[in-house]
Amino acid sequence: MGRPAFQVADVFRRHGEAYREANAGHLDRCQRRVMAAIEACRTAALGGHVRQCKTCGHKEIAYSSCRDRHCPTCQGSAARAWLEARQADLLPVEFFHVVFTLPQQIAAIAYQNKEVVYGLLFEAVAETLKTIARDPKHLGAEIGFTAVLHTWGQTLTLNPHSRYLALSSP
Repeated sequence: MGRPAFQVADVFRRHGEAYREANAGHLDRCQRRVMAAIEACRTAALGGHVRQCKTCGHKEIAYSSCRDRHCPTCQGSAARAWLEARQADLLPVEFFHVVFTLPQQIAAIAYQNKEVVYGLLFEAVAETLKTIARDPKHLGAEIGFTAVLHTWGQTLTLNPHSRYLALSSP
């Protein structure tokens, strides 16, 4: 499989500087660092080494990669390999990801009464999922599920919610 006609790095190299100037107030230091790493990836900027054929003497330069976790060139094959390995682990069932969030008024109560409120949350959600799944208008099936409780959101504010991975046989 050869190199695609265009890569993210090509777009960044051609338009990255103009984009950074036009969006100067909206890009943080980390975003700028990732863009710079992708732009430098597999170029002389990161160095490299020379490969030489012992038979004919043909030389080829191999530039070093940035190895940034956001770089599709560096991480593309690793991501594909990881995804293929995970696909082999999957059960032959349908998966559903469901999130239940407590309203802010109840979140404050839950903060003071964790065991009671979170226990009620898990019981209510379990019964709700089973009832809806059994209904022939929806799945008409018995399901199994696993749940995780999150009490804080991405911005580290109180945001109690539970995430469920529900499984049903086809």
